[in-house]
Amino acid sequence: MQSPYILYSDGNGNIFEDTSLYVTGRSGWDAIPVPEEDWIELPEGGNLYELPGRRGIGIDVKTGDMRLCEKGWAVAAFIPPAHTGLYIAAYETAPDAPTLPLFCYTAAGWYNNKFYVPAVRIEQDIRQDCAGYDDTKIETGAKALLKNYPHNRLVQHLMENCCMTYSCPAARNFAMGRWECPIPSSPACNANCIGCISFQPTEETIVSTQDRLTFKPTAAEITEFTVPHLETAPYPIVSFGQGCEGEPLLMWETIRESIIEIRKHTSKGSININTNGSKPDAVKALCEAGLNSIRVSTNSAREKIYTPYYRPNNYSFSDLIESLKVVRSFGGWTSINYFVFPGMTDSVEEYEALRQLIRDTDLCMIQWRNFNIDPDWYLGKIGVADTGECMGIKQMMALLKEEFPQLKFGYFNPSIERIKGNYDMDFAHH
Repeated sequence: MQSPYILYSDGNGNIFEDTSLYVTGRSGWDAIPVPEEDWIELPEGGNLYELPGRRGIGIDVKTGDMRLCEKGWAVAAFIPPAHTGLYIAAYETAPDAPTLPLFCYTAAGWYNNKFYVPAVRIEQDIRQDCAGYDDTKIETGAKALLKNYPHNRLVQHLMENCCMTYSCPAARNFAMGRWECPIPSSPACNANCIGCISFQPTEETIVSTQDRLTFKPTAAEITEFTVPHLETAPYPIVSFGQGCEGEPLLMWETIRESIIEIRKHTSKGSININTNGSKPDAVKALCEAGLNSIRVSTNSAREKIYTPYYRPNNYSFSDLIESLKVVRSFGGWTSINYFVFPGMTDSVEEYEALRQLIRDTDLCMIQWRNFNIDPDWYLGKIGVADTGECMGIKQMMALLKEEFPQLKFGYFNPSIERIKGNYDMDFAHH
């Protein structure tokens, strides 16, 4: 394997390679060469994006100097779930360039008639792999669910909006009757994340990628479709807290009522919440009712990086830490949904803060998630001009594995079978 060549777009949806330049990767504010062993073929389900107003930064094949590719716009890759990007696309942004929409922008190159990206497959679970989705089954399943739950607003929202309009992987799995079933439950939020995927203030130039849930579901609506899912789906999980809603802990009373009701009818599967972790007391109440696992989202283990991104109302970073501790005290499974930004996540300062968080909370798992945001915009918004010394995402993962052998890495909330038994079970048979 050699370094792949840089890609550029002609502005009309066509992508070409420029064999006079090797592609570089971005870490923080810097363009750097990518180690050859970090490149993998672009996984199935990956896509390429044109980055308007931006010129890719390459390494001249003859001189070894860095220069811009002037032939067209820069190109980046979306890498599918279960994979974590190691470098962002490197480019120079023109002053009038539009802010990029809320997607992930991994470096991408071309070699031997194939597209390559610097990434690792961090998760063996195939639950959101492209090949596993069957459009016919999904459509049949969605129609059946709408017919079976004619008065359930949540089923309607999940099928008509999430599944059919946005092709949400979680909603599509629910339509296929398998694995993790989403339960959006809160129209409101107590954070004002600058990269929110379901709500953007009108003064921003970017738009949210989907519309937010507009009603408050009842415990009866939640129980009606989740009990059958837990009873019949393979490796079943039901998950409060989805991309199409606000913060589920603001609806904790309804969620508690739902958990109690669900557990009256079935003991199967896992009940999970994806949350910002802002209300430890509410988390405690949910654990008492039977919550099995929690995933707390964060862009950083450092409060000073967390706060300007989340812009929390009436809660602070210490509440997240407390929520993780609460769930562990009940013997539950804890994950962080960790937004990976190469050059920020792997900085020495962040690494030290993350080690501290793992030790303090007895964390079970890190879900290494690609951060869906315009990198320049993000660093500008949180006011980071210098990201400090960095070690590389791969190196950071290796160091954490060594220090915390019990800590699991992945991309999804594990089923109760994985939590209780063999975490690294074979997923090929699912």
